[in-house]
Amino acid sequence: MRRPRHPSGGARAPAGGGDIQPLPAPHPASGGPHPSSSSAAAPSLLLLDYDGSVLPFLGGLGGGYQKTLVLLTWIPALFIGFSQFSDSFLLDQPNFWCRGAGKGTELAEVTATGRWGAGDVANWTSPPTTSFSTVAWGAAGDLSNSSGSDGGDTPPLPSPPDKGDNASNCDCHAWDYGIRTGLVQNVVSKWDLVCDNAWKVHIAKFSLLVGLIFGYLITGCIADWVGRRPVLLFSITFILVFGLTVALSVNVTMFSTLRFFEGFCLAGIILTLYALRIELCPPGKRFMITMVASFVAMAGRFLMPGLAALCRDWQVLQALIICPFLLMLLYWSIFPESLRWLMATQQFESAKKLILHFTQKNCMSPESDIKGVMPELEKELSRRPKKVCIVKVVGTRNLWKNIVVLCVNSLTGYGIHHCFARSMMGHEVKVPLLENFYADYYTVASIALASCLAMCVVVRFLGRRGGLLLFMILTALASLLQLGLLNLIGKYSQHPDSELQLKLAVGMSDSVKDKFSIAFSIVGMFASHAVGSLSVFFCAEITPTVIRCGGLGLVLASAGFGMLTAPIIELHNQKGYFLHHIIFACCTLICIICILLLPESRDQSLPENISNGEHYTRQPLLPHKKGEQPLLLTNAELKDYSGLHDAAAAGDGLPENATANGMKAM
Repeated sequence: MRRPRHPSGGARAPAGGGDIQPLPAPHPASGGPHPSSSSAAAPSLLLLDYDGSVLPFLGGLGGGYQKTLVLLTWIPALFIGFSQFSDSFLLDQPNFWCRGAGKGTELAEVTATGRWGAGDVANWTSPPTTSFSTVAWGAAGDLSNSSGSDGGDTPPLPSPPDKGDNASNCDCHAWDYGIRTGLVQNVVSKWDLVCDNAWKVHIAKFSLLVGLIFGYLITGCIADWVGRRPVLLFSITFILVFGLTVALSVNVTMFSTLRFFEGFCLAGIILTLYALRIELCPPGKRFMITMVASFVAMAGRFLMPGLAALCRDWQVLQALIICPFLLMLLYWSIFPESLRWLMATQQFESAKKLILHFTQKNCMSPESDIKGVMPELEKELSRRPKKVCIVKVVGTRNLWKNIVVLCVNSLTGYGIHHCFARSMMGHEVKVPLLENFYADYYTVASIALASCLAMCVVVRFLGRRGGLLLFMILTALASLLQLGLLNLIGKYSQHPDSELQLKLAVGMSDSVKDKFSIAFSIVGMFASHAVGSLSVFFCAEITPTVIRCGGLGLVLASAGFGMLTAPIIELHNQKGYFLHHIIFACCTLICIICILLLPESRDQSLPENISNGEHYTRQPLLPHKKGEQPLLLTNAELKDYSGLHDAAAAGDGLPENATANGMKAM
């Protein structure tokens, strides 16, 4: 009696074999009819095994042309780093004070004497809370309307005024600004986005993030349908148009609208370069190549303050950020389409031309084709292309689960990152080091750099799934300890024996709470950054080539939603922040369980089609002991399994290097 067939074409596993993946559809034997004679027949297995046959034929990553292409995917990461972190400088809310009647004379006297009177201090107004720190109650940087050679023009700032003082100081109609980011003028000071207009700053921050989210979703689907190269070139062209137009904005509405489209195009560049980088590399080099690009983007982040100090004006800074993308216009002539995507979508005519281009660039001889890739490719030239949309994931059994788990992981990682950053640099922790813009900025950047370095070590020893699990556990512990332990310290310090002990206990508890909060925040930011980055990379490895950009778009868009929570909380004047932190802390516990459902992709070949993606199965986190019965059967064992002898023909269609967890690297 034959068992019912699974919709994907394989034999359905028995009722108790939930962990056993369906086998791919059977392929015709070598002596049967030619695959092109039937539209349902799959192409040659040799062509489907890109990592095992096509990539070695091209020399892997050892070919000079492949190295050049990888280098071309690294260089734009520097420009991307500039664009991604430009909001911290363009939209930083500076210190400001009312410019009253006769203020210019007073300022001149203050500049000459270097002293500030009581009336000057009374007119100083603090900005609302920013993403890095609420108020820089220290050195205020350059003053846009006053100057001094000895630095004596910076006033000694008082404590943050209460709500009533802010309301009264906002009655004036003109302000002077103390911009902290090295600029003489930014978007806030250009259009006076303070007091009643402060909410427009948060809308401007929304615009870039929302543009990135929509860009990831839309360009990901398009890149799977028309190819990576057209989307990349389209995005480069229009980011130049919209990015340079942003610098010519005449009001904040125009600025926010154009920033949305700039973010949309930036998402297309980030997404396609990430996918091209992954698809160029053999299994053992994928993570290293991706991390190098992350370090290049990190370099752009560290160089951004110097670039702002060099430009002095926000319009010049915006233009200087976008102009390097002009170099990428050369990609029209030097950057090819992804060969892996062409092979996976059965565009063999274009793939043949590109393979010949690779061999010519690498000066390879036809004799290097030991496995006979080109003869097999010649037989398949008449096959029609077969493109797939990301919506096909809905009909799968395992693939959709893996993508959803990684989406939740990236959302949680980037969402809770803001909670830790605010806990460390918010108004409730008053540490002198963290009351300066540059200290805030470089602290966050240094933690991200340390996180990337730790990822390189952890992933090497624990793999993708083990590393993701470890960092998520650290995130959950830091969050729960910060929410629970600090409250316990405050609770037990409120029951001393005398009033003196009460004062000492309260003072000591505040000091201890601040130190613990900073420690837990640093650990949380460190781990949550790794969770978000590793989730994106994990998705790129386990999503099939035919829908890789679509899957990457979903995970990157989820990360964008996590980042979007930061300006939302700021827009509501920090209301709901504690609930925000609790929700994400609960999500970390759910993610720890869900990560165990993911497969391990280290040293595995990339899946090329939906069937390959379904073939990825989860394995035990720890290896089996010798003599222990494994929980998952291998393909060889499936052939001998009682009741599945009729599926032996299907098993013959698997590549020689197939395993229970996908495709083993050659």
